[in-house]
Amino acid sequence: MADPYSTLGVARGATEAEIKSAYRKLAKELHPDKNQDNPDAAGKFAAITNAYDLLSDKDKRARFDRGEIDADGNPAAPFGFGGNGGFRGRPGGHPGGGAPGGFEFSEGGADFGDIFEGLFGGGRRAGAGMGGGFGRGAPPQKGANVAYRLAVSFIDAATRAPQRITLQDGKTIDLKLPAGVETGTQMRLAGKGQPGPAGAGDAIVTIEVGTHPFFRREGDNILLDLPITLDEAVRGGKVKVPTADGPVMLGVPAGASSGKTLRLRERGFAGKDGKRGDQLVTLMIDVPAADPAIKALVENWQDMRNVRAHLGV
Repeated sequence: MADPYSTLGVARGATEAEIKSAYRKLAKELHPDKNQDNPDAAGKFAAITNAYDLLSDKDKRARFDRGEIDADGNPAAPFGFGGNGGFRGRPGGHPGGGAPGGFEFSEGGADFGDIFEGLFGGGRRAGAGMGGGFGRGAPPQKGANVAYRLAVSFIDAATRAPQRITLQDGKTIDLKLPAGVETGTQMRLAGKGQPGPAGAGDAIVTIEVGTHPFFRREGDNILLDLPITLDEAVRGGKVKVPTADGPVMLGVPAGASSGKTLRLRERGFAGKDGKRGDQLVTLMIDVPAADPAIKALVENWQDMRNVRAHLGV
């Protein structure tokens, strides 16, 4: 089982930033979409993704460093045994001549074979393992889960557009984003992980939602600062507004001021209940810096209101 630090090519004391940088570099090089002629790329991509999934999780990384879990996130010492001189689990059978049931005795430790021989009497029979009802070996286990990270654009996340992901075997699968999707949302694809005696493990897909040049997210709502001209603010009327679903017409009331917020219902993100949030549009009046017509318009006119009275000035 590959060491995740070695897989990413970083030292054990690497910082989070160094681990993330190493993963991004390798993911860019090994992504199956860019290596369709290389049958090994998918497996290598899955390996670095697994390694990053473990090392980017502070708790998992600490447990791995302490030897509590292996590189796949599985317990390193099932049934409570562990530590120096003990025996450790190995999924599956007993390759390498170890004891049946998936265990092998570590070097320098006690001879558990002799211990069990003394407890149950008689010589050890070849292939008998631990014998009796005590040591029949671990039950067949499912294969390891495989971790994936899926980058989803802001617009696709808002509209829950179908996504396509390439699995480690090179096959692609189309995903439907869940309601309430956000960065960190995980999707489990049953049976799409590593094969094992009791069936394949699962694929765990972690979503990363991208940012947008002018939309912002606040809960399930989408926020937008919308520039409007002075005459649009004074006269009011319909103006075209971008939304995640495409442009729509928005009614601006006559005499609108900068900072006024208008609501476009159900143009935001879908909440976990499936109901979409709104798009909140804040009007921003854009006055040209040097327009002679506007200067002439206000030459002999002055607004006598104290528009800053509520600020105490």
